[in-house]
Amino acid sequence: MGAGAVATRYAAGLPDSPLDLVGVADLDVGRAESLATSNDAAAYGSLDEMLEAEPAPLVVNLTSHGAHAGVTERALAADRHVFTEKPLALETERAAELVQTAASSGLGLAAAPISHRAPTQRHAASFLADGRFGQIRLGYAYAHVGRVTEWHDDPDSFLAVGPLYDGAVYPLSLLVAWFGPVKRIRTADSLDVWPEREPRDPEADSHVEATLEFARGPVVRLAASFYAPHRSREFYSLELHGDDGSLYLGDVGALDTAVERLQVAGSGRDYVPAPIPYPTDPIEYLAGPERLAAAVERGESPTHSGKRAAHVVGIISAIERAAADGGPVPVEGSEPPAVSTTATGWTPDQAVEIRASDGGGPGDLRAAALDLPPIGFGCSRYRDGEYVDRIESIATALDAGYRLFDSAELYGNEHRIGDLLAAPGSPDPSSLFLTSKVWNTNHGHVAAACEGSLAQLGLDAIDCYMLHWPDSWEYQGSLERLAERPPAEQEALAFPTDEAGDPATVDQTLEETWARMEGLHDRGLARSLGVCNVSLDQLRTITAEARIQPAIVQVESHPYDPKPDLVEWCHDRGIRVMAHSPLSAPGLRSEPIIEEIAADHGISPAAAIVAWNVGRGVVPIPSSNDPEHIVDNLAGAAHRLSPAETERIAALADPSFER
Repeated sequence: MGAGAVATRYAAGLPDSPLDLVGVADLDVGRAESLATSNDAAAYGSLDEMLEAEPAPLVVNLTSHGAHAGVTERALAADRHVFTEKPLALETERAAELVQTAASSGLGLAAAPISHRAPTQRHAASFLADGRFGQIRLGYAYAHVGRVTEWHDDPDSFLAVGPLYDGAVYPLSLLVAWFGPVKRIRTADSLDVWPEREPRDPEADSHVEATLEFARGPVVRLAASFYAPHRSREFYSLELHGDDGSLYLGDVGALDTAVERLQVAGSGRDYVPAPIPYPTDPIEYLAGPERLAAAVERGESPTHSGKRAAHVVGIISAIERAAADGGPVPVEGSEPPAVSTTATGWTPDQAVEIRASDGGGPGDLRAAALDLPPIGFGCSRYRDGEYVDRIESIATALDAGYRLFDSAELYGNEHRIGDLLAAPGSPDPSSLFLTSKVWNTNHGHVAAACEGSLAQLGLDAIDCYMLHWPDSWEYQGSLERLAERPPAEQEALAFPTDEAGDPATVDQTLEETWARMEGLHDRGLARSLGVCNVSLDQLRTITAEARIQPAIVQVESHPYDPKPDLVEWCHDRGIRVMAHSPLSAPGLRSEPIIEEIAADHGISPAAAIVAWNVGRGVVPIPSSNDPEHIVDNLAGAAHRLSPAETERIAALADPSFER
């Protein structure tokens, strides 16, 4: 019902939708016919005519703001499920009655906006859920709809209801989805400001500001305006501040996945873009009706979306009363559905599914493989031939949304990483996947090395503890807080040499060292075990004798040295592969093939290399001290290359490649 501008946006999703459009009704019959003809549907001049002629169980209400409640009421009375554009109604009591009617009739009622289910908003929810911000206490929300007479073909509906019922619904719906009900409006004010040159004036005040107090969340200052241009610096933005950090969402109503849309700042740190690191398509307008239809097909009649929309109407009504009579004003009406911000930024269904051999039982192998974030962050201090401080870059990576961090006792900075993880503005370590490694000189002291790393990182157990290299060297003492020692002392402790200047090795087999690693798992100090920098023959040696199989193998892997045999062997056995140094091979990022593919995707060559690794089921763990590169690498994990592009990059393999 309704064939205006927004209807074309809904109809755009029909070719790929499980829904069939059978009828279009509009008081402007010509407009209904135009939309109906292009979608092989029947056209009608009224809702009642369509309801009588069409038995379709779902009505999508796309009429003007003031008509929503009446159309929804008539559709429910005709025993139809309803998805309605926002707002649900213009009065609190009317909105509550619609929800009650649907519930008592066993009908589904859902309402726009659906942007709380959009990819970027869901990603933002994962940051709220991982504890990095502490208690959220303060927020700023904007709905600068702009001067609708300048940009909308039919602004009368907007001018009749004002900026609250149109624009403010977006930030309010998202905030209620995240934080639950608004308890009261502390204060509000409205202004009748409008250019004198405009022939049509808003019927409601054109600019409204209010301070909202959530029952279980922040106090938020809201500004909604027809006067402030929709191209203002703050459009539909939301900024939340907690005890330990802040979150900025540039457009609460956007359905896309723009990299810069979400930004995060740990306590005392600058904002960093937080891109989604897995392939995610924008959601369509039609996703709301599709979700309702799917629930109906399952035999359900959900009204939780309608309840949220009714609560938003109650909030707006309270703002209007507070602006007219002064605050505070309680928010009346029904409670919204329960709040949930427990989503994580990466989930098993978003991870790349690794291959399994025909003979090994694919289901069992996939079940055995660890679900890892698609990309990790390397914490090594060794950069371009010298030791550098990495803590600022690690903090940037935490804010950007990396969830896998690769550490080692050799890096000497685990105590500083531990301090960072314990500091305000960092996520709860339980939301991360953390690795550490025992160095070559500690193969005979695996337990002490692991216990030292855990103590420095502030953990009871590590997600994966790995052998850094298969070689065993002479023990030189503890490597604890290695980064604090002079470089010469670091080198002497970590790289002992014999009289000839070669590594001072000890007679200790790989199997013996692995048995000590298994003891860490038995004690609960390591949730999984791994091995780094091994050849396929060495890996076969470990797995042949191992009681606990390695869950992760970390090797240098990039287009020059992709190690396809090792990767395939691991994937056939449910072993995940991490690629260290995925971007640092000299000349790699300037390869014409990579530059061309990157340009085709609108990404950097580094991001294209990250995407190539992720696409073949390998988890790259690049490192950088440049904030822009840190964000760019993370965003690269969201891209998928075509098979032809993957093959072109694979053709760069050079069997003679050496560091």
